[in-house]
Amino acid sequence: MSSSKENPRKRRGAGRVTLNQVASHAGVSAISVSRFFNQPEQVSGELRERIQAAVTELGYVPNLVAGGLASARGRIVGMVIPNISGPIFAATIQGFSDTLARHGYQLLLASSYFSEEQEESAVRAFLGWSPAALVVTSHFHSAGTEKMLADADIPVVEIWDYCPERTPLQVGFLHYEVGVTATRHLLEQGYRRIAFVQNSAAGDFSALERRDGYAATLREAGLEPWVFVPTADAKPFEAGKQAMDALMKRSPRPDAIVFANDNLAAGALLAGQRAGLKIPEECAVIGFGDYPFAEMLLPSLTTVRPPAREIGEIAALRVLQSLGAVETDGEPQRLNLLQCQLVVRESA
Repeated sequence: MSSSKENPRKRRGAGRVTLNQVASHAGVSAISVSRFFNQPEQVSGELRERIQAAVTELGYVPNLVAGGLASARGRIVGMVIPNISGPIFAATIQGFSDTLARHGYQLLLASSYFSEEQEESAVRAFLGWSPAALVVTSHFHSAGTEKMLADADIPVVEIWDYCPERTPLQVGFLHYEVGVTATRHLLEQGYRRIAFVQNSAAGDFSALERRDGYAATLREAGLEPWVFVPTADAKPFEAGKQAMDALMKRSPRPDAIVFANDNLAAGALLAGQRAGLKIPEECAVIGFGDYPFAEMLLPSLTTVRPPAREIGEIAALRVLQSLGAVETDGEPQRLNLLQCQLVVRESA
């Protein structure tokens, strides 16, 4: 027995399934299908189920290019992150994407690998596709990127740093204060020969702000900063090992080390274990990021936890408010200063 509803995909051969065919298959209006994709919160649960079933059965794919051209703006939001593979940004990306998706927007992601040139290339490519909004990481950009951000007629958000004097919406925290927090904790524990290990990624300027907070806090205590810079091509774990091996050969050697991130700190902890170093008795270790492995290390890693997911969720909310997809009283809040949390474990 043949089905009463002929599958449009079979009838049209290789042709693209249309929005009207989805509407007919689901027994709803084309406007309802359009709202399902663009304003899902305005579609009832029962209709959403019917439309989703039709979309799935027919294999419908929205023509986002045509839709974007028709409305002079797409439903894609571009985001440039320094390192997609790094665990520190994962929660931000997920929180941002989840919040956008609930309102019919999708995330388009690019990685700069801490390179201003790669960031500029990604921003130029994104803007060429007329995104609904653009999100970039930190306030350190090339002159070309600065010009494009200033000229963009879409919402622009800077995340993970907080620089209130800048024009884009700010959703982040003060990296300088992270350095202050970590160093004060070590001073309060009685450590005095405290070193700082920079990121091996040369373009991580936010880590340099954490270094500056560390250095200023030491000087306030009457102590001299002590900064170690790994070789530029060293992978994070290897850079941490390199730092620990080198610093432990110094005389006098440090009794505590602040690392630019948890990857470096983990590499140092492992190197210390191999060398028979007692942590924290002989040398305390503190990181930044609270990566998933931090509490599983032995000893577990004391670190500073950034509000990673909160950054993503708030940034997405500000974008949606700016686009009118979410109601707000007045203009979206431009300055969003968040706080990091010191997580004290066994290493310091």
